[in-house]
Amino acid sequence: MKHETVLITGASGGIGKELAYLFAKGGYHLVLIARDESRLQNIANELQNKYGTQATIIAKDLSNQDAVSEAYKELQEKHVQVDYLVNNAGFGLFGEFAKTDLDKELNMIDLNIKTLTHLTKLLLPGMMQRNKGGILNVASTAAFQPGPLMAVYYATKAYVLSFTEALENELKDTNIKVTALCPGPTQTEFSNRADLGASKLFKSGVMDVKQVAAIAYKEFQSGKTIVIPGLKNRILAGSIRFMPRKLVTAIVRRVQEREQ
Repeated sequence: MKHETVLITGASGGIGKELAYLFAKGGYHLVLIARDESRLQNIANELQNKYGTQATIIAKDLSNQDAVSEAYKELQEKHVQVDYLVNNAGFGLFGEFAKTDLDKELNMIDLNIKTLTHLTKLLLPGMMQRNKGGILNVASTAAFQPGPLMAVYYATKAYVLSFTEALENELKDTNIKVTALCPGPTQTEFSNRADLGASKLFKSGVMDVKQVAAIAYKEFQSGKTIVIPGLKNRILAGSIRFMPRKLVTAIVRRVQEREQ
């Protein structure tokens, strides 16, 4: 059996880590990218011992300007062919836009949008040449509406969803799968980094990260374009289309606010 290789960004924790385990169990080799080299190495060792898969690690902060090109060059030097791409790396930031940290939000745009676009641009031509492969972009239920108190994050995820749907259409006559994963609140380190732990949104209940990853893996394999784990999340995402935009924005503001 010829093993195919999956590149996963943000692979040191959360959805990215759980997807790494699922792909390894499915017989894929892996390229794992994240900032924390020691965590990546521990995950790679466990996957190799448990599933016999090859796991290449690349420790990079992908929000840095040259990190994507450096990672791609490293793959070329190691003669690693990437068959599937999981653009999972990303983060959010809570607060009113006028008061939030500019550098953090510019880094967010770089990671959530530029890195995702750059990696896709570099790796898609090879998939097209082989007429086989797939791209799984991790968006969010945030992609379906504006997000007061997380204005930039919601906007970046709207880009991810729009980009993914357009790409899927461009590739519909090929054997390349393109999927946008749009999870709602999920139990990962994301909420801590975004300072969201006390918000009503996360207090109202979160999905288990293993469950979200399992749904994403299954639906990606089946070629589904938009994957929204959880019935409540699917209902909310669907109902937004029928509501006035200002009402939607006001509702999002209320659920994002911290409990007093």
